[in-house]
Amino acid sequence: MAQLPGGGAPLLGEPPPLELANTAYAVRGRLQDGLLTVEHLTAWLRDLRPRLAVPVTDADLQDVGEGDLQLARELRDVIRALAAAAVADHDPDPDTVTTLNRHAGLAPRWRELRTAPEPHTTVRSTGRPVTAALAALAEEAVVLFAGPARHEVHACHGPGCVLYFLRDTPRREWCSAGCGNRARAARHYAKKKTAE
Repeated sequence: MAQLPGGGAPLLGEPPPLELANTAYAVRGRLQDGLLTVEHLTAWLRDLRPRLAVPVTDADLQDVGEGDLQLARELRDVIRALAAAAVADHDPDPDTVTTLNRHAGLAPRWRELRTAPEPHTTVRSTGRPVTAALAALAEEAVVLFAGPARHEVHACHGPGCVLYFLRDTPRREWCSAGCGNRARAARHYAKKKTAE
């Protein structure tokens, strides 16, 4: 899997559903798709693998196909719509909620007890691991948008940025330090231009 390029989508340390939503991002104000190809999805899953609720092996990643890409892109669009509704403090579209719930139910999973070498749990699923991982992301989105954390989902105020983040401090306005720097530079430039 080391030969895979990055998907190009930023990983900002946000909850995995927001990381998926942020695979639609902007560069210099132009919308980009970090899930344009199967290879992009594979690289994104590889990079997010330590944070996925369902284990995904290198062999599982080699099995990623067009169907997985379609599922991931649809799920991303649903999560972005839910994030936009949460930011605007509106009720989400019922069709969006139905689609999210359908994704969450695609691959039931459970934990099994293993005793060797030490007692531990293993996540098992009835579906393919990639499908189960995407279903788990949908379930995490259900928990995020059904709970109090939905009020902490914010859109970045950086110039041209389209990313979402979970606000961890009341003063946070940007998804990253880079967006904060660009916003401050833009304000400084606007003040300077007004003063002339």
